[in-house]
Amino acid sequence: MLTHTHKIVSLLGLSVNLANCLVERPETLSSHIHDIQTQSPDAFIIVTGDFNDCPRKTLLPFLHQLVDTPTRGDNCLDLLFTNIPNSHVCQKLWASGNSDHSLVYLRPKYTPMRHREQPKQKAVLVWTPEIWDELRACFDCTDWNVFVNSTADVSELADTVCAYIKFCIDCVVPFYNLSNQINVDETKRMMEHYKKENREQIKKNQSKMSKDEEMLESLIEQEQQEIMMRKALLKEDEQREKAAKRKHKDALIDDLMFSELSAEAIISSHRESAKQEEEELKAKSAATAFSTGIKIGHQSNIVPMSRTEQGVLFRYCPLVMEWCGPDPPSMDDIYSDGYLKNIRTASDAERAGGFREAIACHRALQEAFCGLYSYPTISPSPVKQPALIASTSH
Repeated sequence: MLTHTHKIVSLLGLSVNLANCLVERPETLSSHIHDIQTQSPDAFIIVTGDFNDCPRKTLLPFLHQLVDTPTRGDNCLDLLFTNIPNSHVCQKLWASGNSDHSLVYLRPKYTPMRHREQPKQKAVLVWTPEIWDELRACFDCTDWNVFVNSTADVSELADTVCAYIKFCIDCVVPFYNLSNQINVDETKRMMEHYKKENREQIKKNQSKMSKDEEMLESLIEQEQQEIMMRKALLKEDEQREKAAKRKHKDALIDDLMFSELSAEAIISSHRESAKQEEEELKAKSAATAFSTGIKIGHQSNIVPMSRTEQGVLFRYCPLVMEWCGPDPPSMDDIYSDGYLKNIRTASDAERAGGFREAIACHRALQEAFCGLYSYPTISPSPVKQPALIASTSH
């Protein structure tokens, strides 16, 4: 229903629950629409919903109703109001599901603004740092008191100053003209002339393909060849089956006409021979390609992938500490039993890095408890060895 011409679209949907509210206070919706028009004057406003119990003529007098086709009997349900008159054409459609009224399709019928307006020429100013400096110097050397003393009216003073600023901008700032649909025939003639002169270069640029395009074309060509080969094989198999059936049929008719055996024996012998021939054909039919699509005997530049040896899977084993002494208190015991009374609290920077004062206390307790049950029998020093032996003998 909408087109790309509208830059801002405001959609308001009204349900049946708001009908009584709109009847009692219609100014609520009107004030909301006025706020939207104040914020965006060029917005395309759409108000839709169930207006069965609402006064249509006095509810939105500044909008235009577009649904003019009855959808249930002679009644028009689910109206649609917009701020653009005759912008859409109403078309009646079928009913949706088990609905008791038909759908409505609104098709745009107005001409876009770019087709309605005549071609315009717009001047685009070119602003550079040098231009800013030159314009600033022009304003610095201006005697603004001349404008102030010339008139006592503020509006006239503002118009005079604005006109002077515009005059300075036109004199200092360069510009170029931006136009649309100007000299269309001449532009087309220039383009055709350029294409004729650079025809070979254009063809060369168009014929260039990237590596991805070349690979894609080779894959497509290979796939087409495989499809043609598959069709040819299927056609040969069909012709072979038809010839075999015709041969068996002729042989069966000849045996039934000229053989002295019974009909049942002739038919059973023909069935056995047909089965043997089918098995021989299956054994003789050589495969032309693997299941992956690679042709047998086809050599290419495909490098086989190196198979990596898989090692033993990782298995987590919890850390078991041998203290050779009593178990040190845990982190919970350190917080609850008062171990941190004489420990320096961690600073904000340390806490930001994940450090806590309980970590240092826990490490000190581990070092203190570790090795308390360890009693060496040999002194590491040879000087203290006789004294140690004497103490152990007593």
